[in-house]
Amino acid sequence: MQNPNEDTEWNDILRAKGIIPPKKEKEITEDEIINMLESTIEAKQNDKDLSKLDLDELDELEDSEDEAVLQQYRMKRIAEMQAAASRARFGTVREISGQDYVEEVTKAGEGIYVVLHLYSRGVPLCALINQHLTQLALSFPTTKFVRAIATTCIANYPERNVPTIFVYYEGQMKKQFIGPLELGGTSLTCDELEYMLGQAKAIESNIKEDPRQSKKIKDKMMADLSDNNDW
Repeated sequence: MQNPNEDTEWNDILRAKGIIPPKKEKEITEDEIINMLESTIEAKQNDKDLSKLDLDELDELEDSEDEAVLQQYRMKRIAEMQAAASRARFGTVREISGQDYVEEVTKAGEGIYVVLHLYSRGVPLCALINQHLTQLALSFPTTKFVRAIATTCIANYPERNVPTIFVYYEGQMKKQFIGPLELGGTSLTCDELEYMLGQAKAIESNIKEDPRQSKKIKDKMMADLSDNNDW
């Protein structure tokens, strides 16, 4: 016996005359619905980068786009923004003493990176790094930036070792930069320090190539040009 649900010309005639019932619609499984939704989201992300839109811009798209998809994405973005806001509670460089060290650094909390600068007064490079860290603290408020006079945290800390930067994560030291040579001297730029801290995972920097290498190449080119002009 012929299946009345088959897509045949004869069945179409019989359905048109009411001899057999209309074709039953195929039931969609939950997995198929999820796959359809994910495909729709991916297609819309290829058309417009939804991750870069704020909530008002997502609202404006709802009239012309799939409302269900955009609403789900909106809720996801709200959750992401709330999570980021809960982490972004720093934004400044705090001055601490040796008594604060454990509480402020090694017990900073779960998921928190701490950048500690040990410095001495009257040292130009220390002052420069404090300026750079103030700027970086504003740009990366989810990272905790603190500073302390070296000898208040570590008794008899050698002057030759300042400035020193320690990077901690959940109480464990992850990276250390000790002394002027390792930190690049008084020519250290904020971008260079950002790159170094980014490589240490203390901040999520967009600087992926070492600015110091570019500077070396530029300096060499200038030196070569100067040598050629001497002739």
